[in-house]
Amino acid sequence: MSSLLSTPFTVRNSTRTDHLSSASQKHAFLHSFLPRRPSHAAASRCGSRIRCAIAGNGLFTQTKPEVRRIIPDGNDRGLPRVKVVYVVLEAQYQSSLSAAVRTLNAERRHVSFEVVGYLVEELRDASTYEAFCKDLEDANVFIGSLIFVEELALKVKDAVEKERDRMDAVLVFPSMPEVMRLNKLGSFSMSQLGQSKSPFFQLFKRKKQSAGFAESMLKLVRTLPKVLKYLPSDKAQDARLYILSLQFWLGGSPENLQNFLKMISGSYIPALKGTKIDYDDPVLFLDSGIWHPLAPCMYDDVKEYLNWYGTRRDAHEKLKDPNAPIIGLVLQRSHIVTGDDGHYVAVIMELEARGAKVIPIFAGGLDFSGPAERYLVDPITGKPFIHAVVSLTGFALVGGPARQDHPRAIEALSKIDVPYIVALPLVFQTTEEWLNSTLGLHPIQVALQVALPELDGGMEPIVFSGRDPRTGKSHALHKRIDQLCTRAIRWAELKKKSKEEKRVAITVFSFPPDKGNVGTAAYLNVFSSIFSVLSDLKKSGYNVEGLPDTPEALIEDVIHDKEAKFSSPNLNIAYKMNVREYQSLTPYASMLEESWGKPPGNLNSDGENLLVYGKQYGNVFIGVQPTFGYEGDPMRLLFSKSASPHHGFAAYYSFVEKIFKADAVLHFGTHGSLEFMPGKQVGMSDACYPDSLIGNIPNIYYYAANNPSEATIAKRRSYANTISYLTPPAENAGLYKGLKQLSELIASYQSLKDTGRGPQIVSSIISTAKQCNLDKDVSLPEEGEELSANDRDLVVGKVYSKIMEIESRLLPCGLHVIGEPPSSVEAVATLVNIAALDRPEEGIYSLPGILAETVGRNIEDVYRGSDKGILADVQLLREITDASRGAISTFVDRTTNKKGQVVDVAEKLTSMFGFGLMEPWVQYLSKTKFLRADREKLRTLFEFLAECLRLIVADNELASLKLALDGSYVEPGPGGDPIRNPKVLPTGKNIHALDPQSIPTAAAMQSAKVVVDRLLERQKIDNGGKYPETVALVLWGTDNIKTYGESLAQVLWMIGVRPVADTLGRVNRIETVSLEELGRPRIDVVVNCSGVFRDLFINQMNLLDRGVKMVAELDEPEEQNYIRKHAMQQAAELDVPIREAATRIFSNASGSYSSNVNLAVENSSWNDEKQLQDMYLSRKSFAFDCDAPGVGMTEKRKVFEMALSTADATFQNLDSSEISLTDVSHYFDSDPTNLVQSLRTDGKKPSAYVADTTTANAQVRTLAETVRLDARTKLLNPKWYEGMMKSGYEGVREIEKRLTNTVGWSATSGQVDNWVYEEANTTFIEDEEMRKKLLETNPNSFRKLVQTFLEANGRGYWETSEENLDRLRQLYSEVEDKIEGIER
Repeated sequence: MSSLLSTPFTVRNSTRTDHLSSASQKHAFLHSFLPRRPSHAAASRCGSRIRCAIAGNGLFTQTKPEVRRIIPDGNDRGLPRVKVVYVVLEAQYQSSLSAAVRTLNAERRHVSFEVVGYLVEELRDASTYEAFCKDLEDANVFIGSLIFVEELALKVKDAVEKERDRMDAVLVFPSMPEVMRLNKLGSFSMSQLGQSKSPFFQLFKRKKQSAGFAESMLKLVRTLPKVLKYLPSDKAQDARLYILSLQFWLGGSPENLQNFLKMISGSYIPALKGTKIDYDDPVLFLDSGIWHPLAPCMYDDVKEYLNWYGTRRDAHEKLKDPNAPIIGLVLQRSHIVTGDDGHYVAVIMELEARGAKVIPIFAGGLDFSGPAERYLVDPITGKPFIHAVVSLTGFALVGGPARQDHPRAIEALSKIDVPYIVALPLVFQTTEEWLNSTLGLHPIQVALQVALPELDGGMEPIVFSGRDPRTGKSHALHKRIDQLCTRAIRWAELKKKSKEEKRVAITVFSFPPDKGNVGTAAYLNVFSSIFSVLSDLKKSGYNVEGLPDTPEALIEDVIHDKEAKFSSPNLNIAYKMNVREYQSLTPYASMLEESWGKPPGNLNSDGENLLVYGKQYGNVFIGVQPTFGYEGDPMRLLFSKSASPHHGFAAYYSFVEKIFKADAVLHFGTHGSLEFMPGKQVGMSDACYPDSLIGNIPNIYYYAANNPSEATIAKRRSYANTISYLTPPAENAGLYKGLKQLSELIASYQSLKDTGRGPQIVSSIISTAKQCNLDKDVSLPEEGEELSANDRDLVVGKVYSKIMEIESRLLPCGLHVIGEPPSSVEAVATLVNIAALDRPEEGIYSLPGILAETVGRNIEDVYRGSDKGILADVQLLREITDASRGAISTFVDRTTNKKGQVVDVAEKLTSMFGFGLMEPWVQYLSKTKFLRADREKLRTLFEFLAECLRLIVADNELASLKLALDGSYVEPGPGGDPIRNPKVLPTGKNIHALDPQSIPTAAAMQSAKVVVDRLLERQKIDNGGKYPETVALVLWGTDNIKTYGESLAQVLWMIGVRPVADTLGRVNRIETVSLEELGRPRIDVVVNCSGVFRDLFINQMNLLDRGVKMVAELDEPEEQNYIRKHAMQQAAELDVPIREAATRIFSNASGSYSSNVNLAVENSSWNDEKQLQDMYLSRKSFAFDCDAPGVGMTEKRKVFEMALSTADATFQNLDSSEISLTDVSHYFDSDPTNLVQSLRTDGKKPSAYVADTTTANAQVRTLAETVRLDARTKLLNPKWYEGMMKSGYEGVREIEKRLTNTVGWSATSGQVDNWVYEEANTTFIEDEEMRKKLLETNPNSFRKLVQTFLEANGRGYWETSEENLDRLRQLYSEVEDKIEGIER
C-alpha cells in the first residue's frame, strides 16, 4: 500500500551527481575575505516541487455516513418503522450494529429498523452536519458513545437537544457531561448530571474525577439491574433499562445489539405499546481477561491461559522454546466483542511467526492498569511474565480518551518493568487518507493517542491498522505490523541477552560538518560523557575492550585517522561499504537517487565506497552521524521542502543495524538529524525516511532536560526512548573589567554623594559607562554637564540598574558530564532562582517577596522602581538579592562535605528541620535588615527548596541508561525549565511534553497579558505614541511547553480573543474579548510557527487560525481592528474571500524544519542577505487553514509576503536562562527583521523586541539591547569563556559557535554593535596566551573562529583596523598549515 504514497519531498530536475562537497562550495563564498585560493563555484540547481492537492472537503476524513445507512426493503408489510441515529468515536460498532439490524429486518416481526451512523469526526463537515440534523428530525432513537472532543460534543448537543423531547429514547454512553445530560429513557433522565442529590448521580459526579470512573461504572452495570428489578417505581425500571442498555452496548456483539434494539423498541416506541417483544438478557463477557483468537474461551486466570498455551498443538517449534521472548499485548474489549478484531489477530500471528509467545489481555472499561498487573506479573515472585508490552488500544493506560490517571499508570508499569510500546489503530481516517496525508495522523488522535500515552512512558507510535471506508472495520497494515513486531521483539531481547554479548552503537553528531565539531550536543561535554558512560558499562559487565584511559585519548581515536595521508578524510574510518553491498543492505537506496544521484556520491565517500566514520571498542561502536548534506549548497537551502537523506547517511544506519548488528543505538546528546528527515509528522508509513533509517534498532537517546519539544520529535519520529540529562549548573554572570570598576564607583558615590565629591564621582561613572558602551542602553548626559542632586541620583540609578541586570543574569557554566551531579556551590544559583518565583498553587511565597514585605514594600513595586533607575529601589533590590543568595548559601553549606559536594542530603536536612534549633537561613537574616521576615513562610519555602536540592544532586542519568539497555521501564517525567518546574528533576527520566489540549493555561494567559501590555507600551514610546498595526512573531515548541503556552496566549491577547476550557480542562475553543474590555485596537499578527511547534501543537494552530479569522469577520471600525483592516485590503488586492486573506498562521511544509538561514550562516554558504531572505520566504510560507485542516500546510507565499509587509515590529520570547539569543542558531533563523524592511513599501525597518521572562521581573527589551546583554554576559565574560575552556575541545567550539550566531544576527537584523566584534577580537585574537590555548585545544574550531571574524568584516558587519585584518589573515594561513601538518 505504501508504494501508493506520493512522496511530498523535493525532486531534482536532474540526477547528475556533479555537486561539490560542502567544503569546496564554502570557499566559493568565502573567497572574497579568506587568504586561500578559491575553488570553482557550484553549479546552480533547482528543484521542482510536488504540491499536495486539496482533497474533497479539506477535512481529515472524506468518509460519509451513507455507508452506514440501512433502509428496510419494501417488504416490511406495514410494520411500524423505528429510525435509529447513532454517533460514535470509532467505527468498530458499525459492522456489528449493521449485522444486528439486517437480521432483525430479515425476520420481519413486530418492527422494521432504519439506521444511520455518524463518526463524530465527520460532523466537522458542514454538509454532513446538516444531514445529521435532518436525520434527527424524524428519528425515534438516538445513541451516542465516547464523544470526548468538545467542539464536536457541542455540535451533537445542539442538534439532539432540539429533538430530544420529541424522540422516544436518547441513550448516551460514556461521553462528556454536556452530552451525557441528553440521556432520556421514559422517566429516567440525566439532565441534572453532576448536580442532583440522588445516589446514582452522586456516583457519576464523584467518580468523574478519576479514571476509576469507568471501573465503578462497570461494577454498577453488573449489580444495579439486579437491585432495581425489585423496586416498584417506573423510575427505577427506566434506570434499570438504561443500565441494561449499557450492558448490551458494552457487550457489542450482533446478538447483544439485536436484543438491545428489541428492548428499547418494545419499551419506548408508542406505536409498539401493548406489543410484547421478547428479548434475551445481555450475554456478558468478562470485564477483563486474556483473549487469544485460537483459544477455546476467554481466561481470567493467567495460569490457566499459560497451561492452554503450553499444550497448543498448532504451535511451531520456536514457540515451544523456553527461552522464546514473551510479549504482553493490551487490547480493547469492544473490538473483540464486536468481532472487529482482524488487526489484533494479525499482530498475534506475526509475533508468533517470529518466535515470540504472547499474553493478550483486555479490559472493558478505560482502566487497563489493574488487568495489566493481574495478568502480566507473577503474583508469587512479583516478576513479570513478559519481556515487553505493546498496547494496541492507542489510549493512555488509565482513562482512555476521558480523564487520565498517569501516576496510577506509572505505578503499574513500574511493577511490570519492561519496555512499554503504544501502537496506533487509525481512528479518524481511512487507510488511504492517512497514506496520502503529509501530516500523518489526525491532530485529535495525536493528542489522545500519542501525547497522552507518552505521559505514561509509552513510546514507538507506529500505526498498525487501518480502517475500511465502507464497512468501518479495522484491517491490518502488514508492513507496519512487521515493523512493530520486529521492534517489540528487539526490545524484548534486551531483557534476555547477557551484558557481555550486547552490542551498542553510540552515535555522535557533527554540526556544522567540520572536524572541529565532532561530538556536538547542547550543554554536553560529549566525549567526557561517553568516557564516563563506557567506564560505567565496563564495570557492569559490558565488553568495552581497548577503551583508552582518558576522554582526550578517546577524542584522538575517533577524530584522527592514524593512517591518514595529506588531505584524505580526517575522521577515523570504521568501515568501507561498496556500492553493491550498500544497495543490498538498504532497500530504499533507489529512493534517494532523485535528490542525490547514483551512489556512492561524494558525501561520506571516497569515490568508490561509502565511508562509515567511527571507532569500535569490543562490543561498543562510536560512530559519527553524517549531516544533512546540503548545508553548503545555497541552491538546495532555497528549496521549500527538505531533501531526502544522502547515500552516506543511509549507509551509516545500514552499517549499524546489519553489519555491526547493534542491539541498541544510543544517540548522544541534543540533537542529530535522523528525526528531522522528511516524512509524515506523526504516524509514519514505511516510505518515511526516519522510519526507514532507524530500521529495527531499539533507539535510546540522551536529550537535554530543557528541550522537551525536540525530544518529543525524536520520540515520535525516530522511536526513541529519550533519557534526560541536566544542563550545566547556572551561575550569576558577575562583573569584570570596566563593569567591575563601575560597581566600585557606584559604591563610592553612595557613601560620598552628600560630600563635595559627588559630582566628580558621577562624571567618572559617566565616562566609565561610555567606555563600557553602556551609553547604548542608558541615556547618559554629556561629561562635564551640570546636574542637580536628583539628576545625579537618577543617572547613577540607571547605570546601577543596568550593571545589576548584567551581574545577576544566569549563565550555564561549562558543559555537563553525564553522571556528574553538580556541587553545592553550583546548586546555589539555581536554588536562588527557584526561590525567586511565587508558586501560589502550592502556597509558596518567593524569597524576594518575603524580604520586601519585611521592610513594608511590595516586590513588584521594587522591580518597577529599579527598572526606572530610582536609586533607593535599585539599592533595596541589590540588598534583597544579596540576602537571598546569602540565606540560601548558608542553607546549602549545611548539606555539604569538605569537597563542596552535596551528600547525604536527606539526613542533613532532617536535622536542619528539627525543632528547637534556629534554622540557618533565619540565623543569616538576623544579621541583615530583614531580621523580621515571616518565619512560617520561610520555613514552607525552604522545605520546598530542600526537596529541590535533593532532586538537583540526584544522579539517575547512568542508571536510567542501564535500565533502558537492560530492557526495563524508564520512568517518564516532564521536560522543561527546572527553575519554573522543579518536577523536571531529577534527570534520567524518559522525557515527555504535555497534553497539547491543556494549553494555554489560565496562569499563562495572565503572564501573557503583562508581556503584551509592556510590548505595546514600549512600541508606543518608540513609535511616536502609535500602536503597532502588525507584529510578526515566532512560536517555539519548547517555550510553550515550559511556560504552558505563554507565547501562544500572547498571540490570542494581541488579537483580542481568549481560550475557553471544557469540563475536562481542555482548550479547544475561543471567544472574542470586547473592544471595551481590551481598551485598545486589535493588533494584526504574522505568526511563524517552528516546525517542531507545528508537529506538537497543530490543534493550537487551528485555534489561532480560527481566532484570527473570527476577528477579521467582526463588524468593527478599521482603526480598532487592524486584522480586519489589512485582511480587507488584501482580499481586494488578491480577489479572494476575507477569510482566506486573513491567513496569518505559517510554518514549514510538513516534514520540513527551519528556514535554513542558520545552516547557510553556520556553513558560510550564502552570497548576500537577499539570498537568506529568499530562503526564509520559500521555507516558511506554508499556511495552516482551520477551514481545511486535513490538507496540512499549503504554500501561500503571496499572502505571507503581504502580511509581513504590514509589520511594524518583530518579536520573540526568551523564557529560560539556559538558552539565550546567541546560544543557538534557531533564534536568528526565525528572525524576519531585515526581511520585513525589504517587503515594506516605505522601506522602514521594523522595531525588533525580545520579551525576557527568565526572571520574576519580566522585561521587554529591544533586540539590540538583548544582543548586547548576551555578549556582555557570555561571549565577552571571562567567567563564561574560562568555564568553557575547562571543557577543552568542546569548549573552544562553544566559543566559536557564539561568534557565528552573532554574525547570524547581523545578517538577519543588523542589530549587532561594532564594539561587540572589536571586543571579541581583543579577547580571543589579540591575547596571545588565549590564542595559543584555542589553537592547541581545537585547531579546526579555531580556524572557523578566525574565518568568522574575516567574514564579519568582509560582509560589512565589523569595521576594524587593517592591522587587525592582516593579523587574522596571517593566522588563518598558519592554522591551515598546522591542520594540514597534523594530517600529513
